[in-house]
Amino acid sequence: MPTHIDDYDQSNAVNYHYGHFPPSELDLSRLIEPLTRAQDAISRYDQMLLSLPNSELLLAPLRQNEAVISSRMEGTISTVDEVMIYEAQSEDNKAPGDARSDVIEVALYSAVLRRAQIAVADGDPINEGLIKNAHRILLSFGRGANKSPGEYKVDQNYIGDDRHKIIYFKPISPLQLQPAMHDLLKFIESSQMLHLFKVAVAHVEFEALHPFNDGNGRIGRLLVTLLLWKFGLIHKPHFYISAFFETHKDEYIELMRSVSRDDDWTSWTAFFLTAIAEQAESNLRTAQRITELYDEMKEPFREMSGSKWHIAAQDCIFENPVFKNSQLIKRSGMPKHVAIRITKLLYENGLLRELIPASGRRGALYMFEPLMEIVRA
Repeated sequence: MPTHIDDYDQSNAVNYHYGHFPPSELDLSRLIEPLTRAQDAISRYDQMLLSLPNSELLLAPLRQNEAVISSRMEGTISTVDEVMIYEAQSEDNKAPGDARSDVIEVALYSAVLRRAQIAVADGDPINEGLIKNAHRILLSFGRGANKSPGEYKVDQNYIGDDRHKIIYFKPISPLQLQPAMHDLLKFIESSQMLHLFKVAVAHVEFEALHPFNDGNGRIGRLLVTLLLWKFGLIHKPHFYISAFFETHKDEYIELMRSVSRDDDWTSWTAFFLTAIAEQAESNLRTAQRITELYDEMKEPFREMSGSKWHIAAQDCIFENPVFKNSQLIKRSGMPKHVAIRITKLLYENGLLRELIPASGRRGALYMFEPLMEIVRA
């Protein structure tokens, strides 16, 4: 938010709920139905995850899509195609010089998602160190690089609309942030609240604290995935919620404001449970489409490769649907002539699209279009 805050309309601004975290109670009568639906939906989604032979392989493209949507909510605009192309071109330390800064920022968020997932899988706790490190990486480039990456705010920040010069919310004072973050992390570790309620409450509290100068929304939504995983609600770290929040952005913001303005944690929690249910159902449909495509492609890959490398080729292309031959060779270990033959046949059969033709020593860049059609949807 701007330096000259007095120029903004603050007549409808809501202040942080000092002394009201955690909530003293939730109205369970209003939460039974959305809780039941959320538990059922996320359980069915988790069962699908558990049935996959390699969820990382099949669902990795969804992480890039989450990075695109979550970043778009903060005004950073790119497409999943742009991000995957950038990542493929950057893999050999040859990042395109003309890449838009928005694309690089989204690619960084995708990297943050992956690194945080690995850290928690390796046993790292969800603590201030993990949160600050994720923020440091997220803001290492672009508009956020001068906004104290990895460091808590030292000046009061605000949530609002710069274009219309309106302040919607005044987060916690920097002077009271550190003990409040301690209370939030203690709540996450030791509260006996039902896990889905706890994730809902922790998310809105983090957003109300708004501990950083920038990037709070993206870090807050990352924490949703990590907490669902930490609490055993999903057995693998692939649950992305930003699409629902973006679709219902006005309601998302207003219900978070009502927590501070009206001490109404129940309405927010009901909304969050609905988000979990609807996003779980959406994620399940998308994951099923990806796994169905994977099964459909087994025979074409086998026929076109004509070698023992067809499974390795298919796995690599599903995990990284934008790639160069050199990357396919490196990831799979297959001989160069096999990779060239496979990509040639896939291209001739309309399964690969050539994004950038080969030039000199630079190999062509390909996109596996059938998978991208699902990821974009």
